[in-house]
Amino acid sequence: MARLRDQLAVVVLAASSLFSVCLADAFSLHNVRQAAPAFQHQSSSSSAVAQSKQQRSGPFALFSSNQPASQLESVPSNAKLLQPFGPLNVTELSDTVPQSLAAGLAVSLAMIPEAVAFSFVAGVSPLVGLWTTVVLGFVAAAFGGRAGICSSASGACSVVVAGLCATHGPAYLSACALLAGMMQLAAGILGLGKFIRLVPHPVMLGFVNGLALVMTRAQLVHFKDAATGTFMSVMSSNGAAMYGLTAFTMVLVRLIPKIKALKAVPPSLGAVVMATLASRLFKLPVRTLADVAGAETFRGGLSVLPKIGLPAGVPLFSDPVATLKTILPFAVTMAAVGSIESLLTMQLLDGIADDGKRGSTSRECIGQGLGNMASGLTGGIGGCALIGQSLINMESGGGKSRLSGMSMALFLGAGIVAAAPLLGTVPIAAFVGVMLLVCQGTFNWSSLRILNKIPRLDALVIALVSYVTVKHDLAKAVFAGVIASALGFAWKLSTSISASTNMVPNPSSPASSEKWKSYDMSGPLYFGSTRMFGSLFDVKSDPEDIIINFTNSRVMDHSAIEAINELSDKYGAIGKRVHLRHLSPNCAEMLGRLHEGGLPPYEIIESDPTDPVYDVAVRIITGNPGTT
Repeated sequence: MARLRDQLAVVVLAASSLFSVCLADAFSLHNVRQAAPAFQHQSSSSSAVAQSKQQRSGPFALFSSNQPASQLESVPSNAKLLQPFGPLNVTELSDTVPQSLAAGLAVSLAMIPEAVAFSFVAGVSPLVGLWTTVVLGFVAAAFGGRAGICSSASGACSVVVAGLCATHGPAYLSACALLAGMMQLAAGILGLGKFIRLVPHPVMLGFVNGLALVMTRAQLVHFKDAATGTFMSVMSSNGAAMYGLTAFTMVLVRLIPKIKALKAVPPSLGAVVMATLASRLFKLPVRTLADVAGAETFRGGLSVLPKIGLPAGVPLFSDPVATLKTILPFAVTMAAVGSIESLLTMQLLDGIADDGKRGSTSRECIGQGLGNMASGLTGGIGGCALIGQSLINMESGGGKSRLSGMSMALFLGAGIVAAAPLLGTVPIAAFVGVMLLVCQGTFNWSSLRILNKIPRLDALVIALVSYVTVKHDLAKAVFAGVIASALGFAWKLSTSISASTNMVPNPSSPASSEKWKSYDMSGPLYFGSTRMFGSLFDVKSDPEDIIINFTNSRVMDHSAIEAINELSDKYGAIGKRVHLRHLSPNCAEMLGRLHEGGLPPYEIIESDPTDPVYDVAVRIITGNPGTT
């Protein structure tokens, strides 16, 4: 049975890898081709438009109904769409490879302490966290939403699954990662990642600020005495070495870019190497990676390679229902947390790169999903994109190619197998210094300066998201921020409706002295503004005929339709008539449908060629299909 399970796992992993390759036109270094100058000029504008459409089709071009039939039916044309990396600009690639490899090496070193720390949070061996970083990091970098993103076992996901590990054991974490990856893969294929655009800018600021505080708090642990749990004294030998080497590393990171001879060296990598040499040269009493993670983690050799297979000890086949009930709540939360953090990280890198390109949310979800599935099948705990290490990658020049993220995983994997004893001698202080600078760069200091210049609601959202991120987790923080922003926006919109009144001649007999009262509406009419809409009218004092002009207003939902009908009924009850102008045809149709037998004689819709055309929840109210 165990052999059959392992064989099935290999088949699943191979199938997922093959599926990944099929989608790799969008998940590859295809951006290099788009960024490179064209070698041939298009002979006509029509051919340029056709090429642009083909480039925008991305990984799902094969399934797009917009393609010509000849391309849909052509096997060679479809095969070209499924090329793993597509045509590359060799000259540009040769320029970016050395820089990407150097950045990948720098990030691989920075990944080690974080992966080890998050392994302890999840309750598993540090080796599990390291191999999770290797597998997830490679797959997510190869098939993710943009170049420069680095994925690993993360604090946000580790906190979520720590309870599962404590109650059921590490094997259930791998099953949870596998299920979470499937959910992320489905979300990417369905295009659900696009909803990240609903996250307002204040939520983004609160996210980066809260994350910076969480990362800073994680680094402060290394300054505490293991025996007493208190911060080490600067006067003690251990404390002086730890504080001094950390400061030395931070100075080197800032100093290396200013030295012409070292400009080609990534600052983080150079600083870690120099700090390690200094600690060994002066024999400083500082803790190393081997001291923190244990010598067993860095023993090296092929024996530390992860085994491919379905999680052992989990009754996936004997009792699948009970297993699903156990891991499903954790998997849903993990998938949500991982996707949100990865997508927000991608948006942040889009702004930092400033290269005119935007990462694909669908591709990022698919990349993270495939990475977590591969991680689960190799005994990992899953994770997501790490903003700190991604920033290190960008600062080291790794934001131009996916090779930086892929090489990070390869370097780390090779280091665990071949150079583990050497990696184990790197002092923790070196990584702490690098991460503290990353925390300083991650925190949006300008958000503090603008707190008294932005609306109070936005300032409150920034503080709320930062607090919830530190206190709980990212998913809850983002949901809280989005809900607070949405409620605040709805409230502001509800107070923006108004009406200006004037007396106009009777349109049917302009020569008569009879006057009608016209209400010229302004602002949206929806569920939040219906109460204020009703208060704008003076039903008892108005003349027998009134006009409600919706030229500068828009009817948004069913509540707005009901509000118009209720107002008309009030006028009709005392023998007055309401003339509705500049409503869309759909609004007019729905107003009639809400009254059995059509509109009453006191509610008159006056159509005009200039009436707007838009739909208002026709499907919901009438049951008939409508466009949106």
